[in-house]
Amino acid sequence: MLTLDTSGLVALISTADPHHAEAAAVLDEDPGPYVISAAALAEVAHVLEQRAGSRAVATVVRDLERGAFTLHCGDADFGRTLRLMERYESLRLGLVDAAVIACAEHYRGRILTFDRRHFPVVARGERTITVLPEA
Repeated sequence: MLTLDTSGLVALISTADPHHAEAAAVLDEDPGPYVISAAALAEVAHVLEQRAGSRAVATVVRDLERGAFTLHCGDADFGRTLRLMERYESLRLGLVDAAVIACAEHYRGRILTFDRRHFPVVARGERTITVLPEA
């Protein structure tokens, strides 16, 4: 299983994204399923709308509808999400990133992300996640 962060999913959907080929390569090597944290969906839609337009957002919704991605990790993760936000407050680890990490911890801890501000720091501190692609 692979949990997709906003940056990973945006790169995968938007062929104009500079990380598109890297994101596609990670998915080619992972049989799935691919999980999106419920907390990340609105952020994904907002970023895609700004960068790639409404058709890109529709692609994500269509992919969710057909089961290419699983929307998961919601209210059962609030406690872990909050503990991560508090522990990494100095990083300004926000709700979405903390929720993605909490979600990934349920599923072998693998996260597709291009966010190198938060995720590698948390990966070193928690040792419960692996950031892909490896830098």
